[in-house]
Amino acid sequence: MLAGLGGLSVALTTSLAVAQNSDAQKPKVVTSAPTLNFYGLPGVIDTPSAEALPDGQFALGISHFGGQTRTTVSFQFSPRITASFRYIGIQNWNSDGFETYRDRSFDFRYLLLKERQYRPAVSVGLQDFAGTGIYAGEYLVATKNFIRPFRLPGRAKVTAGLGWGRLASSGSIGSPLGENRPVFNPGDTGGELAVDQWFRGPVSPFGGIEWQYNDRLGFKLEYSPDAYVAETSRGVFERDSRVNFGVEYQWTNAIRLGAYYLYGSEIGVNAQIQFNPKRPATPFTVAGPRPIIVRPSRAENPASYDTAWAASQSAPMILRDVVEPELTEDGIRLESLQVTANRAEARVSSTRYSNLAIVIGRTARALARQLPPSVEFFDIVLMNEGLAMSNVTIARRDIETLEFQPNAANALLAASDLSDAAPRPATGAIDGSLAYPRFSYALGPYFRPSYFDPDRPLRLEVGLSAQAQYRFAPGWLLSGEVRHRLAGNLDSGRLSNSVLPRVRTDAVLYAQAGDTTIENLFVSRQWKTGKNTYARVTAGYLEQFFGGVSAEFLWKPATSRLGLGIEANYARQRDFDQQFGFQDYDVATGHISAYYDLGKGYYGQLDVGRYLAGDVGATFTLERQFANGWRVGGFFTLTDVSSEEFGEGSFDKGINITIPTSWFIGEPSRQTVSTTIRPIQRDGGARLSVSGRLYEQIRSGHITDLNADWGRVWE
Repeated sequence: MLAGLGGLSVALTTSLAVAQNSDAQKPKVVTSAPTLNFYGLPGVIDTPSAEALPDGQFALGISHFGGQTRTTVSFQFSPRITASFRYIGIQNWNSDGFETYRDRSFDFRYLLLKERQYRPAVSVGLQDFAGTGIYAGEYLVATKNFIRPFRLPGRAKVTAGLGWGRLASSGSIGSPLGENRPVFNPGDTGGELAVDQWFRGPVSPFGGIEWQYNDRLGFKLEYSPDAYVAETSRGVFERDSRVNFGVEYQWTNAIRLGAYYLYGSEIGVNAQIQFNPKRPATPFTVAGPRPIIVRPSRAENPASYDTAWAASQSAPMILRDVVEPELTEDGIRLESLQVTANRAEARVSSTRYSNLAIVIGRTARALARQLPPSVEFFDIVLMNEGLAMSNVTIARRDIETLEFQPNAANALLAASDLSDAAPRPATGAIDGSLAYPRFSYALGPYFRPSYFDPDRPLRLEVGLSAQAQYRFAPGWLLSGEVRHRLAGNLDSGRLSNSVLPRVRTDAVLYAQAGDTTIENLFVSRQWKTGKNTYARVTAGYLEQFFGGVSAEFLWKPATSRLGLGIEANYARQRDFDQQFGFQDYDVATGHISAYYDLGKGYYGQLDVGRYLAGDVGATFTLERQFANGWRVGGFFTLTDVSSEEFGEGSFDKGINITIPTSWFIGEPSRQTVSTTIRPIQRDGGARLSVSGRLYEQIRSGHITDLNADWGRVWE
């Protein structure tokens, strides 16, 4: 079971990158790619190694031995930071009356030292640091790679480390950082950090050897001090040895399988799947652009630079009618065009490309091909749903001369200017003929998963969805979605035991109430209020559980890393049948938000305010975005609700994943697939779900995202 992937079908065909020393000034170390242990992290068998995955790598590990099944999703968030989410099932645990005990946990590790020619890699890690603490432990570990050890074929890795907690439950050599390790008592809620445990109490050595005989076949041998005290005392399995060994086979570039003999008594299996967002499942292809038509020089043909045409009242319409077809064929919508004797402003949005550098490049080509030679400067204003995100000014001569120069993309970037766009088109602009009004619709299946119910870890609802959107003027949107359930078991989940207003935990009652539902139905108006400020108002049935009114204001200059916003909402809880009625519960919510671009694709967000259950607090979010549109991030929310009131999990936390469909299909597309993975959904820290929050709409057209995408401007 691929627990925690939010129902996403991921094409796992990417080659596993080879980890190398990135410092060209020091001797390079040739290493084999990290393999995963039974915890889904780089390691030997049941113990960790010091290696980091290739930057940006996703790893999915599914292992089973001794009545225990572990499913782990790991992500190399940065070159040094690895984060993991794990879901386990333990048979015969006899806890809480379940035949199979299920639990969730998080791991974190940091690469202290990268491997060098004469130095091993060194990492420090926390295992199960936020949960019930079943697998809680800490470690400091080193790993060194060797090529053709003792003249044997292939490669070898040697790992040695010191462990605390689970990794020191036998074979202790002392307690160098403190004798007492407090017994972790998660109480009835779990999810809290056991900081006073970390690196306390007995410490034990562990280690192992990996021998990769060839590109396919590998062998492992390890010494593990984990005594599995809780498991053996409950009869889950018997442990007779500290030595484990196994054999692994690299089935494909992405998939590795293994079989093992563990702790002198158990046979275990492990499936490892790795892929990287940087390398698409299907190679990305884009139809080539039209060639640029270079103007004759002014000296050769001065008459062609005559500006008398600009006085003609019909000129704007004629020019629009020749530019617009080229843009439309390229999947670019011309929102408006204004042309003077030596300057043109084209406001454009894309129906095809999420990479806005391609939009800029192809718009500039179309203008250079069709506008009179006297027009020297192009102002390309990037638009999204009526919002002017930024203005990119390009000199026509640079379009004509730089394409085939060395490092052409960077040369054009240096010669171009990015600035805040005016809220409205320039005087004399005419609208594109296809701009407004616009109607669109979509029919297709929908999937609504639910995870981590102890009775059934994966629940699913499937059905048909009909969506329609009508844009009758710039910034105006009328949108709705109707769903009809065909099959599913969401209606048989656990009923809520929440002591807070049940703003999220009554999902079972919503699933039971009816098969045909209105998922949302709303009207929104959004506009740019000034040079770098934006506003939005949305009213209607905003989400599955709530309707109401939402208003938002955002300050975000196109060239600034910082954005500040404020949102105010009045929400009323919808009837369980999700038709047109409402229940008695209503609430005023709102947040003040700060958004900051940390550089290199990392973004931070802080939201402070009041949530749907009336609790007050803050949500902290850290996200990584890749140039191709992949986004992965984590969040947690702390409010004035105590852990006892919140219930299981203690506080709201989770992982957000957004995948562009172009990554799968290999063709340009603005569609994405998104999911949020929560260990547990409770009522505390629940924020209203509103379509079209401003920062997410305009971010792609501002300086950081444009610079990251700029390499494709000539495509």
